[in-house]
Amino acid sequence: MQTPVQDSLLIAGKSYRSRLLVGTGKYKDMAETRAAIEASGAEIVTVAIRRTNIGQNPGEPNLLDVIPPDRYTLLPNTAGCYTAEDAVRTCRLARELLDGHKLVKLEVLGDAKTLYPDVPATLKAAEILVKDGFDVMVYTSDDPIICKRLEEIGCVAVMPLAAPIGSGLGIQNRYNILTIVENARVPIIVDAGVGTASDAAIAMELGCHGVLMNTAIAEAKNPVLMASAMKKGVEAGREAFLAGRMPRRRFASASSPLDGVIA
Repeated sequence: MQTPVQDSLLIAGKSYRSRLLVGTGKYKDMAETRAAIEASGAEIVTVAIRRTNIGQNPGEPNLLDVIPPDRYTLLPNTAGCYTAEDAVRTCRLARELLDGHKLVKLEVLGDAKTLYPDVPATLKAAEILVKDGFDVMVYTSDDPIICKRLEEIGCVAVMPLAAPIGSGLGIQNRYNILTIVENARVPIIVDAGVGTASDAAIAMELGCHGVLMNTAIAEAKNPVLMASAMKKGVEAGREAFLAGRMPRRRFASASSPLDGVIA
C-alpha cells in the first residue's frame, strides 16, 4: 500500500502532490483569489474561458497574473455552455489562447436552474474533443454507466457531481460514487456540491482520486481559511482511505484485550 509520501495524483501523464483542484470564480477581487488558491495548496486551477479574461480582452485584468502558468496547471473549462458545439468551440479557443494547451474540463449543461449536465451532449462533445487531441476531464452525473462510457471514450479523468453545482449539500449518493470508483481505470474526481471540509474528506475516504471545488471556498465567510481547511480535509480523507478503516460492528469491542485480566 502506498504511504502518503509516495502517493500522487496522475492526470494525463503528469504527477501532482495535491489532490485538491480549485476554481477562480466568485471571489471579491484578484487579491483574495490569489490568497485562497495559495492557501489551498492546489496545483490544478480551473478557469471559465467564457467568463474570465486570460488574454482575450487586452487592457482588462488578466487572471494569469494571479495564477501564472509556470506555477499552476491551468484547466480551462466550458462553464456556461449548453450545447456540444459551444463546448468544443470554447475548448479550441482555450487551446489557441494558451499556446496549444490540451488539458480541458468539459461540461455541457442541460438546465440553467439545476446546472445538471446534459449527458448526451457531454458524450458527443467528449468524443469530438478526444479525437481532436484534447486531454479531457469531464463533468457528469453520478451515473456509473455514463462515467464508464466517458472513460471508454478516452477521457483522462471523470468528474461526477456530489450534488448540484454551488449547492454545498455534500455527497448525496455515496453508493453511486463508490461504484464509479470501483469500476474506474482513470482518476475519479468529485466535482460540484462540496460544502465544507468534511464533505471533501468523505469523498476521499470513498476512494476518489481528488476533489474539485470553487463555491465552497469562495462563498465562505473567510475564503482563505476555508481553503486551508479544504486542503487538510482532502489530505486526511486520502490518508484514511490508504490506511483502511476498521470494520463497522453492531456491538461494542473492547479497546484492550481481555486475555490475562486478573479475576
